[in-house]
Amino acid sequence: MPEGDNVWQTARRLGALSGEELTRTDFRVPSVATVDLSGRRVLETVSRGKHLLTRVEGGTTIHTHLKMEGRWDVQPAGARWRRPGHEARVVLRTPTHEAIGYSVLLDVVPTAEEDRLVGHLGPDLLGPDWDEDEAVRRIEQSPDLSIGEALLDQRNLAGLGNVYKSEALFLCGLDPHLRVGDVPDVRKVVVLGHRLINANRDRPARVTTGNPRRGQQYWVYGRAGQPCRRCGTRIESGEQGDAGVERITYWCPSCQP
Repeated sequence: MPEGDNVWQTARRLGALSGEELTRTDFRVPSVATVDLSGRRVLETVSRGKHLLTRVEGGTTIHTHLKMEGRWDVQPAGARWRRPGHEARVVLRTPTHEAIGYSVLLDVVPTAEEDRLVGHLGPDLLGPDWDEDEAVRRIEQSPDLSIGEALLDQRNLAGLGNVYKSEALFLCGLDPHLRVGDVPDVRKVVVLGHRLINANRDRPARVTTGNPRRGQQYWVYGRAGQPCRRCGTRIESGEQGDAGVERITYWCPSCQP
């Protein structure tokens, strides 16, 4: 699943369009299918948590979210597409590049109204608005929520996903089901989550163990039933979250009592 680091990297790839004039725009979602931004210059693309904002001159923003399976491909104009055309939701072409958004959520809004889509988000772990104190304050406002759910709530801090949640809680020795009010040091978890995602933002593949070899990158994530790398105890997994938004979480019952 895309997390904040994937989205940040995608924004950098879309930066290839910045400063160029759009020669073609094709929005394949009924609500914005009639929008035509050709002839306008792309100003920039920025990430906001798990959201992407591509700003175009004239005060327009193309907002996309990668969901679970979405992605943006940026390639030379005229190059063959890497995925089936029916998966494309948006196509942006300039004289030199073509960007295709596959299976993304899509909106086109006035730039002045971006907050309508992303204003609810907490401080961005990879953004200029990162505020450790504010993230801690927001998490601690819900003492009865599990710490695992609190870290995934984008209203608390934007960009953290299931991988970093599972790995940060392992490294802090905290059961993901522990109430926020019973966590001895919420700030420690926030600081570690911030450190992990920043350390990986420029890497093609995430590593939290320090070992980039295939199958060795994570402490607990995706390792249900395998022995803990620290103590040998069997890694457990289970669903966590409200109905409809459950995520599988991973933990070591010995290292995270």
